[in-house]
Parts: sequence; structure tokens; C-alpha cells
Amino acid sequence: MSLIETKSGKRQAIAIEAVDNVGMAEAEARLSAVHRQWLASTGFRPKPGAVILLPNNKGGVERVLVGVDRADPLAALGSLAARLPEGVYEIAHESVIDDRELLALGWALGAYRFDRYRAGGRAPAQLMVSSSTLRTLQPLVDATYQVRDLVNTPTEDMGPEHLAEAIRAHAAEHKAKVQEWVGDELLAANFPTIHAVGRASHRAPRLIELTWGKVSNPKLVIVGKGVCFDTGGLDIKPSDGMRWMKKDMGGAAHAIALASLVMKAKLPVRLTLLVPAVENAISGNAMRPGDVIRTRAGMTVEVDNTDAEGRLVLCDALAYGVEQAPDLIIDFATLTGAARVALGPELPALFTNRDQLADHVIGAAEMVGDPMWRLPLWRPYRRMLDSYVADFANGGPSRHAGAVTAALYLERFVPENQNWMHLDTYSWNDAERPGHPRGGEAQGLRAFFHFLSERYS
Repeated sequence: MSLIETKSGKRQAIAIEAVDNVGMAEAEARLSAVHRQWLASTGFRPKPGAVILLPNNKGGVERVLVGVDRADPLAALGSLAARLPEGVYEIAHESVIDDRELLALGWALGAYRFDRYRAGGRAPAQLMVSSSTLRTLQPLVDATYQVRDLVNTPTEDMGPEHLAEAIRAHAAEHKAKVQEWVGDELLAANFPTIHAVGRASHRAPRLIELTWGKVSNPKLVIVGKGVCFDTGGLDIKPSDGMRWMKKDMGGAAHAIALASLVMKAKLPVRLTLLVPAVENAISGNAMRPGDVIRTRAGMTVEVDNTDAEGRLVLCDALAYGVEQAPDLIIDFATLTGAARVALGPELPALFTNRDQLADHVIGAAEMVGDPMWRLPLWRPYRRMLDSYVADFANGGPSRHAGAVTAALYLERFVPENQNWMHLDTYSWNDAERPGHPRGGEAQGLRAFFHFLSERYS
């Protein structure tokens, strides 16, 4: 546990003071002559990420100064849990950043390590926070860690059945109900696209549904793309494109974690979580380019590319969610490389059919330091998915506007009068940065939870 609650009369904590060029002179004025000499001899400058330990007269640490960027409080302490000596620390009240919750959250997010398959290193340093801060942050930290754990776990230990286990664990904790359609049950229940994508794997495809909350409350549907590994199917990916495809269930990981936050907070909603969970594998019965599938919604789709499988598993789940006439549908998906080309790895792409929803969730994202960027549902681009044998295709010859056309595909399964939001997320850190260890990542999770807390409070 990298965050611990302040207890009066307990352990003495070492103060961490966040400083920058503007506040450095004032910080130095508070220090002893010995410490000022120590700063001078070490050449410390408060650039973001710079850290200096000020010693006490017993050979220990008396105080820590860390250089920060005031515009990025989440990153300010994001590397310290692993860099500082083991011990208990607290945020100094003289710090130049006032948002202590974001400082503490960055500390906790940076303390994460995925050690399922190797011995862990030393325990992270601990940050002492108030009881109210701990109550606010611990659920967010736990949910973020779950997204990271699920995404980081290799497919051998994170197949469709394992996603179902994670959902059932939350259901047991919160007294929710779970229903599953597995293998050919998907065909009997009219989920043909989920079955088509997953039927080639030795692991049966499935749709997992969790329901929770009072029937009288507003209905909220959360959908997550659960492609546990994506070879690309018969349109097989090259090796470098396939290397990290264990993370293609990142949308499901986000949906599961967000549902857990909703239940833990007891938001007054009637929640439905839908996770279509498959492996996009290759065998004799794999779906083929040129196949035509009649979807749950009754529309026919030509398979232009078997590597555009995420939208296929999502469309049946969306159609099922729409049938429940909810107040809002949110889907999460690691859907397109085009979104990464447009916005880079740190900024997920938001699509929605309501300007008001976009404004609300982007405002929430800015407030909690969990950014996203809206892209347009530019409907003239629907022509890029035209098919001469079916109602439309799942892809097309053009490489233009790939994130937009994928979202437009999904939008066909959402009626105009249905509130809907779609997040195309990378769910991954290619490299380490403060608060964001390399590997699986939660992107948009805290923003959407804050948005839902305000919408349904």
C-alpha cells in the first residue's frame, strides 16, 4: 500500500516539498545554513523530476525537495515511490502545488508494479495522507491497478474465461447478477458477429453481462471490447503489429473497472456491463474476407478485413444494449491505430452523438487530470464503408480517417435518440514516465467516473 492514513501519535513522516524556479528562493530561505550549503554543493536546480534529499544530523533524511511543473501536478511526485528510500513521507504544506489529492494520486499511480511473473523489488516508499484523501483516492487507485493488471497479463492467463472471472468477482462483492452466452449459445441468442470473430479460437467466444442496481434508477450501459488476443485473423498482422496484442482487451478492462467504481460508489443507476470476449485466431473455420454477416440489429456487414474485428464484436453488444433503452451507453475499445496516429499514445479519442455529453466529460477530464480529445462523427465518411453486396462493410480501401470511420460503423447500431459515447483508447504506455509505468494503462477511467458521479449524483 503506497498511500497510508495519517494517524496522530504514530510514525514521523519526512516532508516532501514541491518546488520550482519561482518558489525556490522562498524555499531556500526556510532551510538551515547547512542545508543551503548542501544545495549549493550539489548544484540542485528545481527542474521537473529533479530530487534532492536533505540530510539530518543522524545520517537520515530530514526533508525532500522535488522539482515540479505546476501545470502537471499528477506527474509531480509520480516517480518518487520507487526513487526515495523506504520510509513514510508526507506532502509539505509549503509545496508550490496546492492540489494535494492529485499529488498523492500521482504518487500512488507511480508506485504500481506488475510482478505476477517475477519477484518484486523492494517495497515502495509510503505517502501519508488524510483519511478523507485516502477514502477518495483508494478506489481510483485500485481500479487503475486492475486495468493495468488485466492488460499486462499475457493471453495464456487472460482469455475470455478470465475476463468472465474478473466480472464475477465484482458481482460477488456487490451482489450483482451475471449471465453468459458461450460458444454456439451466441448464435442461439442472436449474437452472430461476436461468434464469427471468436469461433476460430480453441477458447470459446462469449458475451458476459453484469446487471446491478434498482430497476427504477436510470439505466446505464457500459460496453468494453474484450479481444484477448488479435492475430488479425486471415488478414494476419505482421510480427511487430502482433507483438503487443494481448492488450487488445484494454476496452474490456476499462469497462470492468468503471463498473466496479460505479458499484462501489453506489451511484443511483441501473447498471449493465457488457463484455464481448474473444480471441481473433486462425483456423479452418475462421471468418474470411468477403463473408457477409447478418448482425443482431438485422443489418448485413461484409467483412472487408478480418483485422477490423473489434467493431464486429462491439456492434452486437451495442445493439443488445440499445434494446434496454438506457439513459446512456458508453463503450471503451482499443479500436484503431489511426487514433494513435492522430492523437498519440497518451490522448484517447472521444466520439459522441451529443455535444453536451462531450463538453461534460471533457470538463471532468480536465478537472481530474485524465485527458482525452474529441474527434468528429463526420457522416459523409460513411461512404468509405460502402459495400456492393451488403448494407455496409467493416472496412474499406481508404486508409484515411480510420478512427472516424470505425466510430461511424459503431454509430450505425445506435439510434439517433440514444445518448452514446465511444472512447478509442490505447490502454498502454510504450515507455515509463512519472505516474505511468511502462505497460497497461487506464486512460479516461477517472474522467468518466467523475462525469458519471456528477451526472447521477
